[in-house]
Amino acid sequence: MFLSVILPCYREATNLPAMLAALQKVLDQIPGTKEILAIDDGSPDNTYDVLCSLRPQYKYLHIVRFARNFGKEAALTCGLNMAKGDAVVMLDSDLQHPPEVILEMLEKWKQGDRMVYALRRNRNSDSKLYRLYTKIFYWIFRNITDLDLPPGAGDFRLMDRKVVDALNRLPERNRFMKGLMTWVGFKSGSVYFDVAERAGGISSFSFSKLFVFAINGLTSFSTIPLRIWSLCGVVISTIALLYLGWLVIRTLAFGIDVPGYASLMCSVLFIGGIQLISLGVIGEYIGRIYNEVKDRPIYIVSDEIGSDSIDLLHNLMVSNPCCKPPR
Repeated sequence: MFLSVILPCYREATNLPAMLAALQKVLDQIPGTKEILAIDDGSPDNTYDVLCSLRPQYKYLHIVRFARNFGKEAALTCGLNMAKGDAVVMLDSDLQHPPEVILEMLEKWKQGDRMVYALRRNRNSDSKLYRLYTKIFYWIFRNITDLDLPPGAGDFRLMDRKVVDALNRLPERNRFMKGLMTWVGFKSGSVYFDVAERAGGISSFSFSKLFVFAINGLTSFSTIPLRIWSLCGVVISTIALLYLGWLVIRTLAFGIDVPGYASLMCSVLFIGGIQLISLGVIGEYIGRIYNEVKDRPIYIVSDEIGSDSIDLLHNLMVSNPCCKPPR
């Protein structure tokens, strides 16, 4: 068996020594060839230097550094593009995703699941506002798309080679990986884990970034927002026509009445606001089209260390008949 582990890294210099040590203990229990793909997403700290200093201790470590910060979705995409394993695991580098869960994932994979989600048992470590925000997002996503995105399913998961190959064939640049991994389908299973405290540093995600992330996810898999504003236009136009008819009838019956300034301004501002919101929604989709047709790469690799030795280990394992992958 060949197992690939993808570690997206952004400002994780303080967490990587403990993370790699914990991950190594788990990988030592797994037979076959292994590789750890550590993707440094243009970290402003010394994350890359720490990875390079740790590489002599970990023969499985394959280090990739981006030319700049392209985002976590780009880092995951890079890892999937480079992963060679029969099974591929993605997890965060801050130790909130316990590496020990990989063993449970592998058991589910051996039983036939092509994708194994790691689901959080609870969100007690999150604030009430964050938990409410998460519930609202998953509810909206399930109701405006045709995808059943499991609540609590994040990037921590195991994927079979067939799933990885399917994801690598998807060409879009604006990538919402949770949605894409659900979209490709395949037989799925799940395991549960408790979220650990962050080993060090602070999370790079803020509510503003999460909001933008949610908008990207919703617009990537649904055109319902466009239809909503089309429906709003129909409803407002219908109300305006009915009101116009009422004004004509009232004028014919009672004569001309002096209109109120306040009601006129409220109507103008309301219609203007609706138009601006609808233009914003349309602009969001046009912007996505614009980014796609430019066909720029999702990421640019600046430096890469360690792939040759892992290829050599894999070739030695495959050349030995008793070590061939079981699947």
